Amino acid sequence: MIAHTIQLALAPVFVLVAIGNIMNILSTRLGRIVDRARFLQQRHAETLGSDHDIVVIEMRASDVRIALITKAIRNLVISGLSIGTTVAILFVEEVAGYSLEKVGAAFFIAAIGLLMWGLVLFLRETRVAAGTLRIPRDYLELHRRDI
Repeated sequence: MIAHTIQLALAPVFVLVAIGNIMNILSTRLGRIVDRARFLQQRHAETLGSDHDIVVIEMRASDVRIALITKAIRNLVISGLSIGTTVAILFVEEVAGYSLEKVGAAFFIAAIGLLMWGLVLFLRETRVAAGTLRIPRDYLELHRRDI
């Protein structure tokens, strides 16, 4: 019967791999945002007027992005722990002979909920990032028809 338990554990383990991949993406983005924020902090003291305002706006957006990604990573870590607990429950149930289906299901549902919440936070972060990457309309020279 342990072979059957191993088969049951495969689906949660695949979710765990997906969570790890998403966390890798998020941690890479977080590193880039932190690097950009450090650069902006240097520029903060060197700029005046509208250039300074642009730096401040981007720094505020970076602060929001850091908070969102940090929360998303936290949710994904807790989700991963819940997946691991689900797998452990499957094996405890098999070896000890306890009926723990509802407990295992609860941990798995919590893990998927946390995963989805983390993805929503990631979506929000990408929207904030896209908002800061907008090219100012003045640079687009939309009044020019010759190009």
